[in-house]
Amino acid sequence: MRVGVHINQFGNRGGAPALGAELAAAGRAAEAAGVSWLSVMDHYFQMEFNGGAEEPMLEAYTTLGYLAGQTSTVRLGALVTGVTYRHPGLLAKIATTLDVLSGGRATLGIGAAWYDREHEGLGVTFPPLAERFERLEETLRICLQMWDPADNGPFEGKHYRLAETLCVPAPVSEPRPEIMIGGSGEKKTLRLVARYGDACNLFATSPDEVKHKIDVLRRHCDTENRDFGDIRVTVTYSGEGGVDSIVRELSGYAGLGIDTVIFGPRTGDPASWIDEIAAPAVPRLAALD
Repeated sequence: MRVGVHINQFGNRGGAPALGAELAAAGRAAEAAGVSWLSVMDHYFQMEFNGGAEEPMLEAYTTLGYLAGQTSTVRLGALVTGVTYRHPGLLAKIATTLDVLSGGRATLGIGAAWYDREHEGLGVTFPPLAERFERLEETLRICLQMWDPADNGPFEGKHYRLAETLCVPAPVSEPRPEIMIGGSGEKKTLRLVARYGDACNLFATSPDEVKHKIDVLRRHCDTENRDFGDIRVTVTYSGEGGVDSIVRELSGYAGLGIDTVIFGPRTGDPASWIDEIAAPAVPRLAALD
């Protein structure tokens, strides 16, 4: 298993003026440690488990663009963008820009959205769940169309209509940026992964639960006539403790075909956490396979 790091807190002892330097240090530490993935949270407001809306939250793609300029090898993405946050044509353009400026290191992480408070707070429409999934599927189709140089539109959907799906410059990733769909819903989310995704992100709840979700995804791939081996399986892990305890707990996931375990340390000092925990964990988790 490879190691990723998910930055989900933006508060540190130096406050807002120190955030740029801290993020740059985290990028350097991640690459020095052999971390393969670096992501940030995409929300308007901070989560309740991180102190609530009054705590700092940076706009995700501006932050990823900054990290792109501070790094050279690590893959970058949001974990994950809510489909309601940006119009799909704009989202495809933003992800493309990140891909171009990072030299082909962008992943479009996307999901159906869930945090109603931030939508109400900033006046963004928050449709019912069924409609959000409809919008998610249309957004995936729009992004794929915008990344197809042979198809410049139009797009006619139930919720979105685009006269032209121009995207210039095109992404530099071949054949296009990776699409990661977050969530583990068995009827809708994992079906969308099988149909459109290059990667999925599950919560590391337990080895048995993750195995079950992977088996469900395999069945959806069979239905969609999709090669399951083409999908990169990742899990988000929020366990705490020292390196030994973390590796011991994650050893239960060995053999499930997980490509990357993404740590979500709850700290405003991610660079130090990467040095202390992620760096020694990288070779030990790789050895589990």
